[in-house]
Amino acid sequence: MTNPGLASRDHSTLLSVRNAARLLKEFSREHRELGVTELSRRLGIGKSTAHRLLATLAEERLVEQNPQTGAYRLGLAMYELGNAVSLHADLHDACSEVIDHLRNATKETVQVAVLDGRQVVYVERRESPHTLRLFGRVGHRNWAHCTSTGKVLLAYLPGERLDAILDGWAPEARTPHSITSIAVLRDQLDVVRSRGWAENVNEAEMGVASVAAPIRNGLGEVIASVSVAGPVQRVNGDSLRRFAKPCVESALAISRRLGFHGLGLHAHPAS
Repeated sequence: MTNPGLASRDHSTLLSVRNAARLLKEFSREHRELGVTELSRRLGIGKSTAHRLLATLAEERLVEQNPQTGAYRLGLAMYELGNAVSLHADLHDACSEVIDHLRNATKETVQVAVLDGRQVVYVERRESPHTLRLFGRVGHRNWAHCTSTGKVLLAYLPGERLDAILDGWAPEARTPHSITSIAVLRDQLDVVRSRGWAENVNEAEMGVASVAAPIRNGLGEVIASVSVAGPVQRVNGDSLRRFAKPCVESALAISRRLGFHGLGLHAHPAS
């Protein structure tokens, strides 16, 4: 039996979230700043409720108060979220045709990932045509230290950002082959930067291997990585490293579509 008190709290929480979302959507080009009274009128809620919503949103940097007028406007966090949406839309448009071609050329699963803290999030995926293929989906997450996409994204972070991520991190052993030492991880990231691509064999999941390369924006910043992955029965050792070159070339092609004009890195086998 449902607890009536719990149901009431859930309803109240969802209503607060809905009102917060409605409040944010009241801001526009025509109405860049709005006061508490105006927002309470527009939303049909009490001024005290509107004030509490604004105070909470301000704490999260979703809105900010103009000290001169006392009115509120959208905050820096909303700008950051908008940029993230724009990035994913641009990335989708830039990579779709390229990863289709890469999947057709390699006959293996192709994925595009972005970094979120110490994890990667897969934002694009093309399935292998083989019957034996990998499980996964767009939106799936994995740890950066044990994936080829994650190693690429960590390797090309600015030094201070990388240090902040690695500081205090005890990487989890997903398999007996996972990296669990920050010192060893740093050494691998040096290798990734020197050769232009990363590999993973049985590190995130037994029986799975992959290679990945960096995708850059128009400023040359690495914003995503593209990988070719498959079961170790097909993708391992020399066969895995043969995918490095087309993976790097595909990453460069996507980067070009995003406005990158620098020189690409040539893939070469690890020593």
